Amino acid sequence: MMAQNEVVVVGIDVAKDKVDACIRSLSQRQTFPSTAEGQRALTRWLRKHKVGKAVMEASGGYERDWAKALREARIEVRIVDPKRVRSFAQSAGRLAKNDAIDAEMIAWFAETFDEARGQAYDAAREELVQIVNARQALLEQQTQMQNRCEHTVPIPVQKMHERLLKAIALEVAKLEAVIAALTKASPHFAETAEIIESVPGLGKITSAGLIAAMPELGQVSNEAISALLGVAPYDDDSGKRQGERQIKGGRRKVRNLFYMACMGAATRHNPVLKTFYRRLIAKGKKPKVALVACMRKLIVILNIMIARREKWDASRYAVG
Repeated sequence: MMAQNEVVVVGIDVAKDKVDACIRSLSQRQTFPSTAEGQRALTRWLRKHKVGKAVMEASGGYERDWAKALREARIEVRIVDPKRVRSFAQSAGRLAKNDAIDAEMIAWFAETFDEARGQAYDAAREELVQIVNARQALLEQQTQMQNRCEHTVPIPVQKMHERLLKAIALEVAKLEAVIAALTKASPHFAETAEIIESVPGLGKITSAGLIAAMPELGQVSNEAISALLGVAPYDDDSGKRQGERQIKGGRRKVRNLFYMACMGAATRHNPVLKTFYRRLIAKGKKPKVALVACMRKLIVILNIMIARREKWDASRYAVG
């Protein structure tokens, strides 16, 4: 029996053509098609069972419409990392995998780890996320194309590569203009961007990426924001053995974006981070390890700055 004030949770496994839903605490399961009527039917079913929270995995974008429909129905939604759910299932001895089992495991995971509230739907942020991700995907294509150009190829292929690189560069520039306009159009985004961009080494694209993918900035603890970005170190010790600390999880796309910005800040543009980076290198840290430490330091500084709504002050964050 559930406590009277306990929130009823549903786990939802999202596929392209359908979703499988499981209210584990009530032993209720049902499948709904990926249609407008399917979304309405799911909402009615959840209301019937007084569900207060829906939890689903990030599923390559298929989860977005379902999450939006449930949020509009005033049902709290959490999007969770599929790797965490799968690791949880394996630790519980659940090795089998299908859609119905996945929905149950998502529900069980959510009941066990109820540490974070769902984010309210923000249409402007959702649009910004998709455009920032599209720009990043173009840059990855650009890098792949440039790598191909390093090899000897027939002249027609070489010219094709050149045309594609010019087209990609043009599309990247267009998306960057859209990103700047979207950020400027929202007073909250614009204010947050101004704070982020006051940090030497961080520009408009980095600030837009953080605003889009890290809405928790300034609202959670420094430890939590480091973990969300994926730069929090975790111990790997057993008995007398002390393993090297590792970073795990986090949001890969924004971490990659932040990594490139932090590299420039720590090696060229930001005196505070340059001092910190050089000190770590002098202590024998590998460059990549030192850079990840700079990322962790900088995301914590940004978390504090945004919480306080204050701009960069080098004297406040100088390395002692």
